[in-house]
Amino acid sequence: MTQITGELSSKSENLIEKENKYGAHNYHPLPVVLEKGEGVFVWDVDGKKYFDFLSAYSAVNQGHCHPKIVGAMVEQAQKLTLTSRAFYNDQLGVYEEYVTNYFGFEKVLPMNTGAEAVETALKLCRKWAYEVKGIPENQAQIIVCENNFHGRTTTIISFSNDQSARQSFGPFTEGFIKIPYDDTEALEKALNSSNNIAGFLVEPIQGEAGVYVPSEGFLAKAKALCKARNVLFIADEVQTGIARTGKLLAVHHENVQPDILILGKAISGGVYPVSAVLANNNIMNVIKPGQHGSTFGGNPVAAAVAVAALEVVREENLSENAERLGIMLRKGLNEIAERNPLISLVRGKGLLNAIVINSSEDSDLAWDICLRFRDYGLLAKPTHGNKIRFAPPLVITEEQIQECLVIIEKALSDFR
Repeated sequence: MTQITGELSSKSENLIEKENKYGAHNYHPLPVVLEKGEGVFVWDVDGKKYFDFLSAYSAVNQGHCHPKIVGAMVEQAQKLTLTSRAFYNDQLGVYEEYVTNYFGFEKVLPMNTGAEAVETALKLCRKWAYEVKGIPENQAQIIVCENNFHGRTTTIISFSNDQSARQSFGPFTEGFIKIPYDDTEALEKALNSSNNIAGFLVEPIQGEAGVYVPSEGFLAKAKALCKARNVLFIADEVQTGIARTGKLLAVHHENVQPDILILGKAISGGVYPVSAVLANNNIMNVIKPGQHGSTFGGNPVAAAVAVAALEVVREENLSENAERLGIMLRKGLNEIAERNPLISLVRGKGLLNAIVINSSEDSDLAWDICLRFRDYGLLAKPTHGNKIRFAPPLVITEEQIQECLVIIEKALSDFR
């Protein structure tokens, strides 16, 4: 594995400087410049090898550059890449049939990014509310949770309480009610507060907030409360879906079928931007020609790639792998926490996990620890200050999990 260097090579520094000079400063990346990936590993421009413990925010669940997925992309790209939706293409219908059967819905609306899919779901929910439920025009309200992360478009940040995402971006979109996460009493109160409630948008696990796993039964009770009030239960599974948490969808841990399902990231295995909104006919049929769309959404490459990516999930039993190895990873992390007080909490489900560092949220300690992980050959990233997310590709093995636990403990011991 990678030896400790502490400093970047001139090649890495030059490439980082190019991004700083010519790119917008809307991200704060860990200082490592990657040029190759395969399976659970990535290599930097100097040939140093690392375990990837972020998986592009759970987009690369099937592993980097999975040959079947890349092969599907290359094969389709050599035949037909884009028609727009002005014409039919020979891949989209095949994909739509496959993905709806795969997740148990009647219709899919294809888009490109997770944020686009969330915006699509919000529009779909509102249109259903007016045309099916009978809520007066422009009066629909959607319940969301505090500390949510659904993207950074204008409508989405309107119901975020992340001030760094909101400051100087107003005025904001109205029509949202915020409640605490994992609080069915607050949800029931909000549902009963008005006859104009159209939907409840929720992450089954709040990933960006630090991998907050709700109390057992929260999702099932929330779905039941929504059903009783004829309110759509909208699950944002962009990060938690596609086997990441040990089930195909995180809501499946409680046998919940959402009214609207939002997917992205790993639906393509991370090789192409693909997202999707799924619902049944009684909801999706409110969308008519010209009312919503995307030039690239549902293009032939995206369709071929998504089918291959979903086939890999089944063929390689990635849900089962995530469940089994997630238990092993959390057990190892808790054992490290017993020996090192720097870890104040371990939480997660499947292979979506996080450790909370025993420091304030405005401390640089978690960032410094991630730099040390990098030096020892493992890449992870802090979120919300003092939390470090651990989400390796789901193709990781038991032996690799154990090797990573050694790296994690060794790096943490340097800060005692």
